[in-house]
Amino acid sequence: MSMTDGDRPFSFRTTKDGKVLIAWQGREVMVLKGKRAESLLQRLHELNDAKQQLALAKVTGNFKRGNERR
Repeated sequence: MSMTDGDRPFSFRTTKDGKVLIAWQGREVMVLKGKRAESLLQRLHELNDAKQQLALAKVTGNFKRGNERR
């Protein structure tokens, strides 16, 4: 099963100073730094696309409530 961009609402990027910026549908929703960022990056590199999306959703915590605009 391959994923399209519509199936990947979460994305992430890292900065030179070790921060992880997590975005949902192109909007930055969370910044991780320190040990949490290192731990997440280590986990993400071991996962496939679908599981990366799940891990990013879990890290954002109480983000989605079902009332987001589509």
